[in-house]
Amino acid sequence: MHRKPQPYQRGELVVVIDCSDLARSAGFWAEVLGYVPEGPAVGPYQGLIPADGQGVETLLQRVPEAKHGKNRLHLDLRTQDLDAEVRRVAGIGASLLTGQPAEEFGWRWHILGDPDGNEFCVIQPPDSHWPAGAEQA
Repeated sequence: MHRKPQPYQRGELVVVIDCSDLARSAGFWAEVLGYVPEGPAVGPYQGLIPADGQGVETLLQRVPEAKHGKNRLHLDLRTQDLDAEVRRVAGIGASLLTGQPAEEFGWRWHILGDPDGNEFCVIQPPDSHWPAGAEQA
């Protein structure tokens, strides 16, 4: 597969997620994002890339310490069907951290945790966010 990284002004953009169990986290995030491993793990690192090779790489980094406190940076997964996507990622192993969706300015979201407790959001923007007639796969 031809790899086309996500550029930024002076290079490539990569998102790094700390984890305690590289294989578990790779399986979780690959399924959630629809990504595939970018080759075998190298030491404490496992790269995941979009299945079509285009977009932001996610690099998993095994670390010895446990997560403490709130993330200062997190992923948002925007979807047209909040409830279905929350059920899907929870079925993969995410923990639902909110009982009811938060709502603000027409946006609705839940906060979830990955297997290491790293927070991420599943967000349903208002219908006006999506191009007219657009339907997600």
